[in-house]
Amino acid sequence: MATIHGGEMVIRILEREGIREVFTLPGEHVDPVLEAAAHHGFRIIDCRHEQAAGHMADGWARVTGRPGVAVVTAGPGVTDVVTAVANAYVDAVPMLVVAGSSGLAEDETLTLQDLPQVELMRPITKWAHTVTRPQRIAEFTAMALRQAMSGRPGPVFLDIPLDVITARVEEERVVFPQEYRPQAPPAAQPEAVANALTMLERAERPAILAGGGVWFAQAAAELREFAELTQIPVLTDGKARGCVPEDTPLGFGSYVPLAAARPDVVLVLGARLGLFTGGRYFSLIPRDAQVIQVDIAGEEIGRNRDVQLGIVGDCRQVLRQMLDGARQRRWPRRDTYLEVLNGVRRARSQAFASTLTAEEPPIHPFRLATEVARFVPDDAIIVADGGEAWDWMSDAAVVRRPGHWLSHGYLGCLGVGLSFGLAAKLAHPQKQVVVTTGDGSLGLNLAEFHTAAKHDLPIVVVVFNDKAWGMCKHGQEIAFGKGRTVATELGLVHYEKAAEGLGAYGELVERPGDIVPALERAFRSGKPACLNVLTDPDVVAPATVAGAAMTAAMLSAAG
Repeated sequence: MATIHGGEMVIRILEREGIREVFTLPGEHVDPVLEAAAHHGFRIIDCRHEQAAGHMADGWARVTGRPGVAVVTAGPGVTDVVTAVANAYVDAVPMLVVAGSSGLAEDETLTLQDLPQVELMRPITKWAHTVTRPQRIAEFTAMALRQAMSGRPGPVFLDIPLDVITARVEEERVVFPQEYRPQAPPAAQPEAVANALTMLERAERPAILAGGGVWFAQAAAELREFAELTQIPVLTDGKARGCVPEDTPLGFGSYVPLAAARPDVVLVLGARLGLFTGGRYFSLIPRDAQVIQVDIAGEEIGRNRDVQLGIVGDCRQVLRQMLDGARQRRWPRRDTYLEVLNGVRRARSQAFASTLTAEEPPIHPFRLATEVARFVPDDAIIVADGGEAWDWMSDAAVVRRPGHWLSHGYLGCLGVGLSFGLAAKLAHPQKQVVVTTGDGSLGLNLAEFHTAAKHDLPIVVVVFNDKAWGMCKHGQEIAFGKGRTVATELGLVHYEKAAEGLGAYGELVERPGDIVPALERAFRSGKPACLNVLTDPDVVAPATVAGAAMTAAMLSAAG
């Protein structure tokens, strides 16, 4: 009678879910999973650090809308992946971490790599569990995926001891769940939909704030149709950028223009009311605006402010209901209001317009971001890492497709760029992928250039090198005075040479006129590439100034 081990069970469940990629760093505790994955023809991306494997699983989910899978060994393999799991947790990104652990028979023997792994992961996952019966590994793998993808998405953790995963079980005794997730996501009550439409119809200055709930519900098409029908502008967080193309009159790449536009009714779709809308101490949504909030998690409704109409439901289902009702109504044009929003968007770029014609170094970071944004094709995937580097790129980028802008979120986790970029290239090998990053951020996972070269993932990394942890340095100078900085100076680091040593193409760029030719050479090389661009160290990004003001406001209110 045929027998199978636990690694085979895990892989069969992933395969049934349409998952055929795993991100890993190998170890004895997870060898059965990796062996089965190879046997089934999975794409196995082995990294140089488990944090990078976790970030790749996270990035895979952000770019595809489907859960990514990281497979990590016991002990330090688990502790190394913690940051990536935490990043996915606070941003509500679905991913599965399968971890090995010491054998159950070795409990309390001080064996190798023995840690309370589930207890460690439980606060930063939706669900964490240790499998103790070999024949139930398939069931618990399916359960983990259901937890990751149902309701509000998030990371889950499956801990499988060595003597459990290596044990062989008669195949006919194993239950392989086939229908274990909801097929009909929750919709809204018809009365609530009608009330929401009436509020929007009567508004003079309505706005839509779209978040990750739109993207992970795969509701981009419905959102765009609803916006075009109602002529309501759409502002987005990082996960929803591109759901409404940003080169159209109704598509905006961030929440920034919102405060100046003074909307009177705001429809919040799958976005949480926190840091990126202003939080408790100040708000981009005017206090006198009426708020309609749609979220699959009822506990999110009313966070940080009163909400006049709360709707619990899946964003795609609710948008479809709203579309049905909206087609029966007459919606006004809002040209004057839209021009106010466009004016705010243009004003920030115009503030740095003079940097676009400078011929002498140092290179202004807005010039670099603009050159990159103009160079890449419309369907390129842009990954923005770093502090100030992220801010400049966020302004310059024009995102036209969902899942084509990846960046950090509530955790503010630097060092995600290389990993997110590699996941994006794996998901979309035919598309150009450009990673923009600060020099400090790049150092966190620099060794993944080797992963890129080994697996033939030719992304181009553009380093905004101001020779410092720029946002920290400038924040200290705002708080303490010019030149009064601590532990923020990095000096000139030749990342391009390090990348070459790891199998990539590398180039140092010092003059503004050399940016585009360097980009051409990097993409033409057909290899992973690192363009180390020296930028003006004295330029302070708007986000740094705004962050200092937010901190001051918080301290003042708290005091």
